[in-house]
Amino acid sequence: MTADVWLPIPAGEIAGLPDPAGSGLTYRFWDGGPDFPADPADCVFYVVPYMKGTEIAVRPMAAMTSVRVVQTLSAGTDHVTPGLGSLPPGVALCNAKGVHEASTAELTLALVLASLRGIPGFVRGQDREEWRAGFYPALADKSVLIVGYGSIGAAIEDRLAPFECARVARVARSARATERGLVQALTDLPALLPEADVVILSTPLTPDTHHLVDAAFLARMKDGALLVNVARGPVVDTGALLAEVGSGRITAALDVTDPEPLPQGHPLWHAPGVLISPHVGGSTSAFMPRAKRLVAGQVTRFAERTPLLNTVLTTG
Repeated sequence: MTADVWLPIPAGEIAGLPDPAGSGLTYRFWDGGPDFPADPADCVFYVVPYMKGTEIAVRPMAAMTSVRVVQTLSAGTDHVTPGLGSLPPGVALCNAKGVHEASTAELTLALVLASLRGIPGFVRGQDREEWRAGFYPALADKSVLIVGYGSIGAAIEDRLAPFECARVARVARSARATERGLVQALTDLPALLPEADVVILSTPLTPDTHHLVDAAFLARMKDGALLVNVARGPVVDTGALLAEVGSGRITAALDVTDPEPLPQGHPLWHAPGVLISPHVGGSTSAFMPRAKRLVAGQVTRFAERTPLLNTVLTTG
């Protein structure tokens, strides 16, 4: 039996991996293709293919009887959750904290600014040679609410700092203090929503956050507010969102949707006041260098039997 490490990036392209001769590890490349690179039963460290969906992510997991670590390259781990029950006890599930913060925060600001300043309309106007002058909302002096204040939420606030927002409020599962100020609990949302001009969703998808943004949530948002989702599509009830944007009362900018990918003919494509990007929050030139550093560091820690980073849970 060998101690295999399954990687979605060829091992020769990742600097800093432990030497196979000294570590006893064998590196196998698998990026979600139909054929496995080796027997899954020999895999001890599984790095999940990036952005390939749940079906591919969990396909080898039931046969990974020797696995000790499942490492995602995404901040969220919901795509591997369905396979966790098939794993042996004691397996560490680790996410990619530190990989996506910069890129996701960049896109969040891009979506906010594009939506407020009317950029989609300018692009359509350019296509038609129309000069669409006028007054448009600014981010300056707006009240912003960040729902989901982990590392990505904090990175978003870092990038909001120069824009002279009137207020930035923060919400997470439980209240706590940070250097920037108080993070309030999810139970405080009903009181915070009516005051926010921009509501940014950066929360993980869990049973508690599935359809967190429902008809009642949206009804509490102020008239003219902007909803920005860089979390997961099912955090938002799509039917409820369509009803609100259809009335023209609020607008939305969505990097993630439910369903996803958004099929042709879906009403979200042409809903008024909705800007859609195709789940590209983390898919930038910044991803690969950070992902390689994370993988090399985690495999090194595994080989040296030192504590792993970003452990989300351990199977029981």
